[in-house]
Amino acid sequence: MYNMDRLFGEVAERGHVCVGLDTAADYIPERERRRAASDAGAALVFNRAIIDATADTAACFKVQIACYEEMGLAGLATYAETLRYIRGKKKLVIADIKRGDIADTALRYAKAHFDGDFEADFVTLSPYMGMDSIEPWLSYADSKGKGAFVLMRTSNRGMRDFEYLELKGEEAGGRARRVYDAVGEKLAALAAAKKGTSGYGAFGAVAGCTGGEEDAAIRKRYESLFFLIPGYGAQGGGAGDAAALLRNGNGGVVNASRSILKAWTGALSGENAPSAKDADNAFAAEAARRAAVKMRDDIRAALAGKKE
Repeated sequence: MYNMDRLFGEVAERGHVCVGLDTAADYIPERERRRAASDAGAALVFNRAIIDATADTAACFKVQIACYEEMGLAGLATYAETLRYIRGKKKLVIADIKRGDIADTALRYAKAHFDGDFEADFVTLSPYMGMDSIEPWLSYADSKGKGAFVLMRTSNRGMRDFEYLELKGEEAGGRARRVYDAVGEKLAALAAAKKGTSGYGAFGAVAGCTGGEEDAAIRKRYESLFFLIPGYGAQGGGAGDAAALLRNGNGGVVNASRSILKAWTGALSGENAPSAKDADNAFAAEAARRAAVKMRDDIRAALAGKKE
């Protein structure tokens, strides 16, 4: 069984929420930062509180390594311990590392992030140096069930700089074939070779929820790919946008980071709420849980109204 099959089961049981632990220091309540020896230490305690509060609601967690690298060696220790804490709770975790390098280097990255201190269940990868930059990761799918989400069509403003470039003289679904189509087709072939019990491939794709008919077309075109769906919440995507990238109620997880981690800042005006300087991790964790539950329920409601 691949980890993607486990993730399929988690989505079926708990919903589509992927809690992004992109924990910048200024997301943490001031009171908690004051009492900690360092921002890295404060981030670890904060992460544990968020994980504990959302574990039964989230299908998985995603940890963005850059947020910890900027804190130096102590930050990387917090990154490693956060991964261990999540996996220790039998929850799945995506290491958001976006690696993409030549084969020998990729093999070393794969060992670093699928074994040892930084072990995760999934990673994110960039495909733009070619499939030989992806292949070294594949052996871990067979030996340990590991998975990856490969950048296909992202949700950032600059996605159109390269992903939308048209391939001359080629068509896809009645329109000009784009660079992201070429990526998706390679990944679909890979999914066919590494298909799990859920019907999805061991490696999936990053497909941002940007709205419009294109999302539904992407879902239909790449039925064998399980999607990691960014763009929800703070980036402007809504439940209906995310639902368009899901298939038969499954087939993807929807990531939200800031809208969950910083939910506590929007709750400060509530009845009996503490002041900003007195808010603590317990308050932040409860607000994060409410945000995750609302997100889960909103996506389920959008799916209920969607015609497959």
